[in-house]
Amino acid sequence: MQAYFKAQLDQYLDWLDRRGLSQNALADVREEMLDHESYVDMESANPQWLPVARFKRTMAVSDAEWDASLPRIAMELRKGRRDLLRRVLEAAERLEHYSYDDAPAIAPAAPAPALPASSPLGAAVDDFIAEHSRQWATKTIGQNRAYLNILVEYFGPDRLLGTITRQDANEVKKVLQALPASRNTKPKLKAMPLMQVIKEPGHKKIAPKTINSHIQMFKMFFDWAERHGYAPHTLFDKMKVAKAKNSETERKPFAQNHARLIYTELTDNPSGLVRKDSHKWGMLLGMFTGARLNEICQLDIADVQRDGDTWFLNITDEGDDNKSVKSKAARRKVPLHSELIRLGFLDFVEGRKTGTRLFPDYSYSANGGYGRNLGRWCNESFLPKLGIKQPGLVFHSLRHTVVTRLGQANVPDPQIQCIVGHAREGVTQEVYLREGYTLSQLKEAIETFRV
Repeated sequence: MQAYFKAQLDQYLDWLDRRGLSQNALADVREEMLDHESYVDMESANPQWLPVARFKRTMAVSDAEWDASLPRIAMELRKGRRDLLRRVLEAAERLEHYSYDDAPAIAPAAPAPALPASSPLGAAVDDFIAEHSRQWATKTIGQNRAYLNILVEYFGPDRLLGTITRQDANEVKKVLQALPASRNTKPKLKAMPLMQVIKEPGHKKIAPKTINSHIQMFKMFFDWAERHGYAPHTLFDKMKVAKAKNSETERKPFAQNHARLIYTELTDNPSGLVRKDSHKWGMLLGMFTGARLNEICQLDIADVQRDGDTWFLNITDEGDDNKSVKSKAARRKVPLHSELIRLGFLDFVEGRKTGTRLFPDYSYSANGGYGRNLGRWCNESFLPKLGIKQPGLVFHSLRHTVVTRLGQANVPDPQIQCIVGHAREGVTQEVYLREGYTLSQLKEAIETFRV
């Protein structure tokens, strides 16, 4: 708790030192401090005016941990917020009372040019997230919010969008390039202000791909802000950094001989590496459908369906609250490859019909969804013991393999996109062929896959 408020106080004082606060802002600070004082006097655990969501997010406190610590944690958070605001007011008062009695008279300055109409950054980010949250999966919302929080942390929530310049955007890019990759996983780094954490030595920096993901989200936000009247201009266009050529960590498909080795081990198990049916069928579904790890591991038994003679996976976020899909395009029906049926997948499904989930032994993790255990087994045990583990070869490489092999079999890109859950682009696909392809068309396409 102390580290949380120390980091916040450093940010406030830095902002105050660089830009000051308006009289209206100071009045708001004073009023909020008095509100917190009143609640403390009443010994009330009411969460009114408390930054609960921000505290949980910054300090990685789960809902369960918060509830278990009530009412004490709410009261401590309120006291901390009250004392923080008191320190800010004291610092502002010191700035207002510098003595200039001996200073020479200064001619009145020319009036500052009027700023273009714009909105505070923090409020605009909240509106942007709220508008797009209906289209984004829960995990995507959290990720994009984390990206935009870099802007809020750097500029402060009250910074008007119209005052952020291209030069400012370039400075943000420099900050991203210095940002430690482990900032959100190491408590020491998580508690540090942004401008302090980028100076910490000895930490690996975030990858160019991650930097570009941030910049792409910043551009999307400013494009939206300009269109909706929140900002007078757009920023971050054409500012992505160059990716490292031939990156060793870039995910790639399995070579033909490696794919065949994986298939043989999963089906015949000559080395005895496959000890769980969930491992066997989870991997085989990845190999023959190209579905994402979490899409497979969160499947319900009811998601294995039949339409006429065609069996398929109904990939959806319907079911328990933890099921999710990456995007709207990820909700799809993927025909089962005839090889899966020949190997006995439908018999496996029939044997599980006493429950709800197809793979009940895959537990849910807030960080990895349902796929964490299978991903670890594949990447840290199965592939290394097969002797084919290389940088860039992971469970997700099965998905790359499907896309590559279908493309090599001359399956049209839009059909591949329907199978793996990528958004189809262009007027023809988005307007005239909005309903997508039939199951029989996709079945014919997926049957071209060969191990």
